[in-house]
Amino acid sequence: MLIVVDGANVVGSVPDGWWRDRAGATERLRDALAAAGPGALEGAALDDEVVLVVEGAARRVPAVPGVRVVAADRSGDDAIVDLLRREGTGDEVVVTADRGLRDRVTELGARVVGPSALRISRR
Repeated sequence: MLIVVDGANVVGSVPDGWWRDRAGATERLRDALAAAGPGALEGAALDDEVVLVVEGAARRVPAVPGVRVVAADRSGDDAIVDLLRREGTGDEVVVTADRGLRDRVTELGARVVGPSALRISRR
């Protein structure tokens, strides 16, 4: 399974001052995902891949072991849709609360869960 995390949307779901340092908030999300591994999402298997899609000021955030980072050239939503079109096999989960993105990725066969489905520490 491919677990695709809408970085901007998930970071923005917690009002912790992320807007003062978008890249730093994204790095904290990436690190929490890496620490949890695929177990960040209930029902995931150890060999599932976690992909964090970033945009804007967070585009400089690098990958770490356990989390592939995809920097969007345009919008993060478009990058997620492009990723699913390229790599989708019908076994993808997208983590987002964005209704427009939800509609776009479910048309491609992906399952969507909200940010609260992630079992990670958000500190």
